[in-house]
Amino acid sequence: MQHVEVQKLIPAPVQTVWNRYTDHVSWTEWSGMGNCRLEREGVPAPNGVGCIRAFSRFGITAVYEQVLLFEIPQRMVYKIVKGGGPIGDHEGEVLFEPSDGGTLITWRCKFNSKVPGMGGAIRAMIKRMFNGALEGLAKDLSG
Repeated sequence: MQHVEVQKLIPAPVQTVWNRYTDHVSWTEWSGMGNCRLEREGVPAPNGVGCIRAFSRFGITAVYEQVLLFEIPQRMVYKIVKGGGPIGDHEGEVLFEPSDGGTLITWRCKFNSKVPGMGGAIRAMIKRMFNGALEGLAKDLSG
């Protein structure tokens, strides 16, 4: 099992950061991870438990993620339910905590590599992707 954890301090209130992060469709605008659309709404609607978000690039959907836990405005847990290429058994958790007048986001995941020997390379790719998305979120919220 591989593990990734990244953190980012964003100078905005927890509720503001939570609202933007969990507005899954807005990821298209700030995450750098391609297009994101809702395949199914969750509870509370539209972005809560049971919601399925789909990420695509160049018109090809590569990953479907389902929200498993939605503790407003503190914690969200999700897992990849379809796609993911060489990534298997991916489950992620995102925490939102007040810190230094802003919000400390901790984003962690665990996964298995479907390709023997590629776990380290996949871990590095996910870490870059998570850091880039959080940097995009911070920029989006700053202005």
